[in-house]
Amino acid sequence: MSDTRAAILQVAEDLIRTRGYFGFSYSDIEAAVGIRKASIHHHFPTKAILVAAAIDAYSRQYEAALVRIEAEQHHAIARIEAYADLYRQGLYRGLGCLCVALAADMGTLPPDLLSRVRLFFQAHVDWLTRVIAQGARKGEVIQGLDSGSVARLLVSTLEGAMLLGLVSGKPADFDDATGTVLRLLKA
Repeated sequence: MSDTRAAILQVAEDLIRTRGYFGFSYSDIEAAVGIRKASIHHHFPTKAILVAAAIDAYSRQYEAALVRIEAEQHHAIARIEAYADLYRQGLYRGLGCLCVALAADMGTLPPDLLSRVRLFFQAHVDWLTRVIAQGARKGEVIQGLDSGSVARLLVSTLEGAMLLGLVSGKPADFDDATGTVLRLLKA
């Protein structure tokens, strides 16, 4: 990937995470990257194509992180804590989740982008479901819970806690909420 293309994608991701789909334009990217709009259009002919590329890049980053977490962490709770840390990192940068920012525009988001957002969340729920089910079988996570329901609860809690931390300006709000849920899950 060219440096210009990568810079455009990074700026677009940050703008989406802070302003949403309709809250930025190519003029904002032009100013931030220091290139002309024509150069942006060369790499991304439309805003929808740019945002699709940003979602895909964001999803790949998370996919790689999930693989790394599984390789480095062998206990279910440690894996979930490492997963929560991915959200915490965004929070400490003052950025919400890219796909939550886009989901806020779901009523007017182009269908292809909405589909990508849905796939992002489904991949996370699927991964957490698997981690929770494995943890329950190994006695690491409380047993008797529906792992899919708990996975959806975790994603909802992490996203909501991130928003709470961003709005309150107190990242400790995130840690308090996620810590409580993790304590409840421990076997």
